[in-house]
Amino acid sequence: MKIGDIPEVDLALKKEFKAHSAPIIELIEAQTHDPFCVLVGTILSARTKDACTAGAVRRLFAKAKGACFAPEDLERLTAKEIEKLIFPVGFYHDKARHLKALPKVLKEKFDGVLPNTVEELCELPGVGRKTANLTVAVGFDLPAICVDVHVHRICNRLRLIKTKTPLETEMTLRKILPVKYWKTWNSHLVSFGQTRCAPLRPKCDGCPIARFCGVPNAQGGKAAK
Repeated sequence: MKIGDIPEVDLALKKEFKAHSAPIIELIEAQTHDPFCVLVGTILSARTKDACTAGAVRRLFAKAKGACFAPEDLERLTAKEIEKLIFPVGFYHDKARHLKALPKVLKEKFDGVLPNTVEELCELPGVGRKTANLTVAVGFDLPAICVDVHVHRICNRLRLIKTKTPLETEMTLRKILPVKYWKTWNSHLVSFGQTRCAPLRPKCDGCPIARFCGVPNAQGGKAAK
């Protein structure tokens, strides 16, 4: 795949995305339209399947006193209560601790207002670049490139890039990916990675972007030149 192929590949991925259920974070945004809810949902989703995350989000957000889940709702809960609500998401002990600390840090550093930049969001407990980028893109509807294992794997499979880490992938994509694709690139590739382009035994037969792929597929297809 070449940089000039990005528009055609993105269009194909967009069609695939619309044919399947949206990733959990997009559903949270659609239901709440609230960046803080997107942030909390993203923290919970790390190394956790969407179905499990959805249950944890539903139980936690049910504790909201207002129209939408807010930092004040986390303040009212103890770390143990948060643990029980979000179990069995991955690393639920650590996530509960981070969520409990979130309102205090938000007040101390940002006067209680959730920032909308990746760098500032990364100052919050439990927030790394992946979570920060997704919050900026989905929660605030601003350009950001979120790179998870799916984005990193598929972009390298396509040979659009040649990188060794998600951070390197993010920085490389920032240079070559047109800004208009930044907000949706993650959503499209996450959905594609979950439904077709898996780490092992990907469903290459009938793949809509097979001709752009630089790796021979599982059905014996030849690599694109």
